[in-house]
Amino acid sequence: MTALLELDGVSKRFPIGRRRLFASAPPPQVHAVDDVSLTVAPGETLGLVGESGCGKSTLVRLITRLLDVTRGTISFDRREISDVPARLFARDAARVHIQMVFQDAGESINPRFTAADAIADPLRRLLGLRGAALRARVEEAAEQCGLPRELLGRFPHQLSGGQRARVGIARAIGTRPRLLVLDEPTAALDVSVQVTVLKLLQRLKAELGLSYIFVSHDLNVVRLLCDRVVVMYLGRIVEQGPAQAVFDAPKHPYTRSLIAAVPRLDGMRPDVPRLAGEPRSPVDPDPNACRFHGRCPVGEARCGAAMPALRDFGQGRFAACHLAGEG
Repeated sequence: MTALLELDGVSKRFPIGRRRLFASAPPPQVHAVDDVSLTVAPGETLGLVGESGCGKSTLVRLITRLLDVTRGTISFDRREISDVPARLFARDAARVHIQMVFQDAGESINPRFTAADAIADPLRRLLGLRGAALRARVEEAAEQCGLPRELLGRFPHQLSGGQRARVGIARAIGTRPRLLVLDEPTAALDVSVQVTVLKLLQRLKAELGLSYIFVSHDLNVVRLLCDRVVVMYLGRIVEQGPAQAVFDAPKHPYTRSLIAAVPRLDGMRPDVPRLAGEPRSPVDPDPNACRFHGRCPVGEARCGAAMPALRDFGQGRFAACHLAGEG
């Protein structure tokens, strides 16, 4: 099956400080995303997980073209879109088909906009809709997300957290996109509301034929909703594969530690060593060492001397670890 979205060797670096006068060395750089390659198939939900600071949010902002890539290519529907500057991408035809649902709808909705205005804004800017056609599309998106018409005249502070989340989703689906990027869409909600919003997302995916990139710290939700999962650590992919297979038998020691940290109803903990210390600095990391070296509970000397490649273990399983598959 042809991929809807394809990333090939994508990197994003942020210079910090300034180059000194007469200095030959470039300024230090934060390696936020480093050599990431992945695909999303039509109708697929891809989960993106990892600790805070691992590069998830930067990666999804590259995919939605809110940021320019430093190196690599991003293609959507077999057309490269990474060569379009981020400041111009709002006018690109692909913008209609790639939409984002942000982490906190209360922060991402203009407080001066009513719910109807928030949903209508991308329809005006991207599709040029006006008048009756605009009102009809706004009402259609609101209805699809379970928003009563009487709420459309309210401002964000007059809506509950769940209602604001629905406005954010309605705003994203109004242009009838093909890919939704969901950046922690339920993180700011109460647990009971989270369930309702997740059920809504599942229904919309089935009804509208959407593909999702789902960013979350909640591994239980990722396991439930996602077809495949990508695990990131310090800007790099360390493991990816079918969600059930990764959760049942993780190959990378970092993935094992993440899954072991998930609370269980029986109170039992898997026999997996807990991680010590903090991740290394993402500023000019050693290109010849595994990013997880020094924190890995099973690391060896070779881990500090050579960056492990993302190896193919068959059946869609990949892991970047010298020790994966051994023993």
